Amino acid sequence: MLRRLPLAIVVLFLNFASSHEVQAQSKVLQLDIDGAIGPATQDYISKGVAHAVSQKADFILLKMNTPGGFDTATRNIIKTIIASPLPIVTYVAPEGSRAASAGSYILYASHIAAMAPATHLGAATPVSLDPFAMEEQKDKAPHEKTTMEKKTLSDSVAYIKGLAQLRGRNVEWAERMVSASESLQSNEALRLGVIDVLARDTADLFHQINGRTVMVQNHPQIIKAQDVQVERYERDWRLKFLEVITDPSIAYILLIIGMWGLFFEFVNPGFILPGVAGAISLLIALYAFQLLPINYSGLALVIIGIIFMASEAFVTSYGILGIGGLVAFVVGSILLFDQKDYAPPWSIVIGMSATSLGFFLVIIGLALRAQRRKIVSGMEALPGTRAIAQESFKKRGWVRVEGELWKAKTNTPLNEGEELQIIKCDGLELTVKPLKSKGKKHV
Repeated sequence: MLRRLPLAIVVLFLNFASSHEVQAQSKVLQLDIDGAIGPATQDYISKGVAHAVSQKADFILLKMNTPGGFDTATRNIIKTIIASPLPIVTYVAPEGSRAASAGSYILYASHIAAMAPATHLGAATPVSLDPFAMEEQKDKAPHEKTTMEKKTLSDSVAYIKGLAQLRGRNVEWAERMVSASESLQSNEALRLGVIDVLARDTADLFHQINGRTVMVQNHPQIIKAQDVQVERYERDWRLKFLEVITDPSIAYILLIIGMWGLFFEFVNPGFILPGVAGAISLLIALYAFQLLPINYSGLALVIIGIIFMASEAFVTSYGILGIGGLVAFVVGSILLFDQKDYAPPWSIVIGMSATSLGFFLVIIGLALRAQRRKIVSGMEALPGTRAIAQESFKKRGWVRVEGELWKAKTNTPLNEGEELQIIKCDGLELTVKPLKSKGKKHV
């Protein structure tokens, strides 16, 4: 028994060493931001962090390349980063990438900020799309800002300075990045203390950050980046669909399709396809709009503009409704989105406006044709039509018009079966006379 004891000790030691080796491997969850930051990105980051926590990852790698994004989505992402129980390492890569505007805020909020060579960050001044504010700006000095711009800028400066102080990064340059829209190359950013690491690739990044201590929820935590096992968190179909519909241009087009589709269904009940497509498009557009920072006055103008143009088919306004609707549609399209960089391109606004104008002109043309066309149905079409005397009468009697019996009067005695011509229609009584020549219509 004593002889077997050393062998048992060796086996236990090997098992312990093997389990220790497995535990030494770090587990990392990689999230990717590649493109503009919007509501879908916010949802993706939030779910990614929750997944990393459930999988007991050591830290999260956020690989980023973005031109910026919506303010609300960016702030919610930053809240998720600050509240994360795991360290988040944001890495601007590959070479040639950028963390512009909203991306700079996220980089500053991360526990470790890293960049690849030939990347840059900055230009974080908030922008808006307000033509009235632009017009107001023309009347001011070149460097003088409107009151709203000053308030927005002051709020953004205070926000990024707070992030810089939280992570111990360059506060002065953070303020310049927002107030003066300055940008910075990765090499210079490392030298000025804006970022923590300059890494060629993820392997180099993991080597440099291994063993570093960061503050996570006010508690020090050591980054374990040795023998890293990276799991990439992919977007599911819902997030991919959300990314598509929350694109401002797509949401704008869906709104127009939805409104015109419902209009065609109301004009042609039972056609089904326009109504189904219109209802679905409109509901998707409204869902997207409640996630996007839109101007509801602009949305109301777009909807009212379409209603006015469509009303031209039912109300004779001699173009007033159509022209007013077109003006409301264009102005509403301009005011629809608050942020300039994420408003629909002018080409889409002009294209949709031209399409609506074309539809309006078609409606006007059809209305003018209808006015010039001869009336072929109803009581107004009866004068000039043939009738047959149902009985013989001298003053008043009954006549048959296209299978219907009508009360009629005449100044000439008429015989049963005699062909007549209707002179006029007075209420439900016809004035007729004997037909001496072929009329325009047949019974």
